[in-house]
Amino acid sequence: MNDILKSWKPFEIVWLLSFSLLGVGIAVVSKDNWLNFFVLISGILCVVLAAKGSIWNYIIGTLNTVAYAFVAYQNGLFGELGLYLLFFLPMNVFGYFMWKKHTKNDIVEMKSLQLKSLLTVFVLTALGCAVLGYLLSLLKDQNTPYLDGMSTIISITATILMILRYKEQWLLYIILNIVTVIIWIIRTLDGSESGIMMIAMWSAFLINAGYGYYNWNKGSKEEKE
Repeated sequence: MNDILKSWKPFEIVWLLSFSLLGVGIAVVSKDNWLNFFVLISGILCVVLAAKGSIWNYIIGTLNTVAYAFVAYQNGLFGELGLYLLFFLPMNVFGYFMWKKHTKNDIVEMKSLQLKSLLTVFVLTALGCAVLGYLLSLLKDQNTPYLDGMSTIISITATILMILRYKEQWLLYIILNIVTVIIWIIRTLDGSESGIMMIAMWSAFLINAGYGYYNWNKGSKEEKE
């Protein structure tokens, strides 16, 4: 435990506490329900731990996955619902054991993709977004099908890169967070009670994704050296 605590820099502790307090503040001001509050707090903790490279992100992430899936169901986002229950839930368990093999003092070893591999990932992801968006548009009561499809496919790709410990996951997370903020802005304008809380959460995720890329880019260079 002492080794784990020593791996945390003062800035990273402040970063974690600041985002947690932000979530509490938003929840108090918006007077939202306990479920949305839990999704916000657990989600913030999860992504901050992931940006740090801490294996604990998978434990917190499992709790967040179940809660967010229910919120997505309430808002008619069936792509998000399927993504969280059928993909994220088992991948959290798988990711934990994959990271455990390459973790020292709570922090995972980080890698980077070659340019050719990175371009291949982005092309396949774009094609997947278009196909799933069309399929979701065929479902009755589906909201924002193409945006929902984008968030689903990008999430899958980024999660796989995360499990494989590649820093480029954070480039996809930046795009994902922008798309998801737009989705929840639309849902808010349509009267969703979860909208404000979700916009705040995904905006916080966007800021954290920038830090995540910085930290993992630095970590991957150190591992390479």
